[in-house]
Amino acid sequence: MMSTTVPTNSPEVLWAQRTDEIFLTINASDIVEPEITLTKQQLKFEGTNTAGKKYAVTLDFHAEVDPEASRKNVNARALVFVIAKATKGEPYWPRLLVKSAGKPHFLKTDFSKWKDEDEEDEAEPEAPGGGMDMSQFSGMGGMGGGMGGMGGMGGMGGPGGMDLEAMMAQMGGMGGMGGGMGGMDFSKFGAGAAGDDEGDSDDDELPELEDAPPAK
Repeated sequence: MMSTTVPTNSPEVLWAQRTDEIFLTINASDIVEPEITLTKQQLKFEGTNTAGKKYAVTLDFHAEVDPEASRKNVNARALVFVIAKATKGEPYWPRLLVKSAGKPHFLKTDFSKWKDEDEEDEAEPEAPGGGMDMSQFSGMGGMGGGMGGMGGMGGMGGPGGMDLEAMMAQMGGMGGMGGGMGGMDFSKFGAGAAGDDEGDSDDDELPELEDAPPAK
């Protein structure tokens, strides 16, 4: 029986830049354990989504980048990168990739993030899915060039890539504080209070028993 070869697809890649950074979005959703390698000259991505569709793309940059200073956000909709240029304060790159790469059909300008060089003083534009909230990004340094095993981040599909399940789990851990004030058992306090009331009530009734007339 002949094995079936799964075709590899080139995902759509959006890009924009600033003087010191490159913004990249690889539009591949629901990727399970993506394999990502960032070097000074290249970004390589491979991954398969939950439907079994395989993606792969290699980007050879026009100039060197700084992997240690670059950041990523892998969520259920896409893989988003803020890649630091190795040389700061230089003019915009004329293109994202080396000239020999030409213009791949999958590579497009990200107009939602693009700014001309003379517009860099303006505020950062908002990215799809909640904007460029850098609290949702993590560093790419110290990974030995690779980023395999990032599939666990695929669940970050909430607004802006937030892991709502993890957030709710953390909030759930605080539930005990609502009813128990940090673990204090108010049922015991209630019992003690009730016991005190009953004791006081018995003490109040004792004089009435003493004043009762003798039985005939």
